[in-house]
Amino acid sequence: MAEPGAIAILGPTASGKTAIAVEVAKRLDGEVISVDSRQVYRGMDIGTAKPSAAERQGVPHHGFDLVDPDERYSAGRFARDAWRWIDAIHARGRVPILAGGTGFFLRALTHPMFDEPDASAAEREAIKRVLERFPPEQLFHWAAALDPAGGWDQGRGGGRQRAARAVEIALRTGRPLSWWQRQEPRGRVLRPLTFVLELPRDVLYERINRRVDAMMEAGLLEEVTRLRERGYTSAAPGMNATGYIELLRHLDGDVDLETAVEQIRAATRRYARRQLTWLRHQLPPDARRLDATAPPDRVAEAIAAVWREREGK
Repeated sequence: MAEPGAIAILGPTASGKTAIAVEVAKRLDGEVISVDSRQVYRGMDIGTAKPSAAERQGVPHHGFDLVDPDERYSAGRFARDAWRWIDAIHARGRVPILAGGTGFFLRALTHPMFDEPDASAAEREAIKRVLERFPPEQLFHWAAALDPAGGWDQGRGGGRQRAARAVEIALRTGRPLSWWQRQEPRGRVLRPLTFVLELPRDVLYERINRRVDAMMEAGLLEEVTRLRERGYTSAAPGMNATGYIELLRHLDGDVDLETAVEQIRAATRRYARRQLTWLRHQLPPDARRLDATAPPDRVAEAIAAVWREREGK
């Protein structure tokens, strides 16, 4: 059953989603749900561009500081949490506004995923400790062996974390990941009013460069240092994020600071390109595209106007 009643504001990193979402929320009496796979981690504030209390401008936000950096937070878990937030926002008579750049998180709401058997935290942790010992190539080999229909031998696996998940699910359930994905999906379906922020590639890259510089000035290196002192390494699910993994290499003496910062800029640009590719292929046909070079209040008013028209207000 389709369940309308939400707005989704999507776009690549540094396109201005946070500021625009806050402006929309103020106009529509809304609350913001972060659709970001890194902002869920506690202590990872600067490098994930988590908005400060001042930037939130009194607008309620959800999806921040849910787990520690060494915990895995899946798209399925996000969907369960997001539906709880959405229902509570509706109960308060307000508008849910989903904003972020993690496409597979949003897709978990709009295209519910398979329902795999639950596992205890101890069981997951035991498998995780074993798999962390092996390089990506070995994990890809095992994923291909355990899930021949998954396309792993053709390079379509999707990275170390996904390969590890495929191995974990096969070991835990006795069935490969591709089998579970073919099962009838369960869950509610969200059909949000969707907006995509667009801006020229050169403008996007300049914004990314400025954002990285601003993060460094705000104390990103000190943030990564504190997390490292608490025992979090690049093996932690949260710490393999752009900005953190490069600075961990610097702290380990592998690269100088200037090189690490340039690596962050380059990695963020690559991530933005992947986001743009996802947006080109995964959006609903009725998604509306907006010029993100316009002032945030003007973009927000355009979004609010479409919502009011649809809701008959």
